[in-house]
Amino acid sequence: MSKPVLYDYWRSSASYRVRIALKMLGIEYETVPVDLLTKEQKSAEHLARNPQGLVPALEIDGLRLTQSLAIIEYLDQTRPGSGLLPSDAAGRARVRALSQAIASDIHPICNIGPVDHVVALTHGGDKVRQEWMQKFIGEGLAAFEKLLDNLATGRFCHGDSPTMADLCLVPQVYNATRWKADFASLDRVNAIATACGELPVFRHAAPKT
Repeated sequence: MSKPVLYDYWRSSASYRVRIALKMLGIEYETVPVDLLTKEQKSAEHLARNPQGLVPALEIDGLRLTQSLAIIEYLDQTRPGSGLLPSDAAGRARVRALSQAIASDIHPICNIGPVDHVVALTHGGDKVRQEWMQKFIGEGLAAFEKLLDNLATGRFCHGDSPTMADLCLVPQVYNATRWKADFASLDRVNAIATACGELPVFRHAAPKT
């Protein structure tokens, strides 16, 4: 069987999530870069892979998969013992809720397409871009911090080993740092991000800046 192929952009937080998952599971893969800044994601070639014109897309097991959380859930279900989702229904529901709080609520309004459109409409340039990112990433992480006020939170978002929720949190913390969002007071978020950063799989998957 051929090696999996990840269609990736280095700073894409959705791609970053999948890179961590692949590293956690020890899955070797090839990377095909898709440059979001030059709109390569809107090329006919990439639209044939993903009609949404987004990254990541992952070719694995004879399939072509899109949407980072769907990819991670597929990997969890096809690689027994992955730990990406807990084994119990209540735990899975909590990890999915934490993951979607970032991937469905923070990420979409901070994605390159919507933010570029806001900047174009306001003619506000980089100032508007930065203020937009700071507002929505900062508010989103503050709400996430409150979700972590739960007995199920451990060294990581759910318990004492990383799950899909941590795979969503770490890229969002990277974005928060990049855009200088205010999250210094979020003790749980920062402690979990630090714990993840101590693991080689998270470090190896991180954007190379």
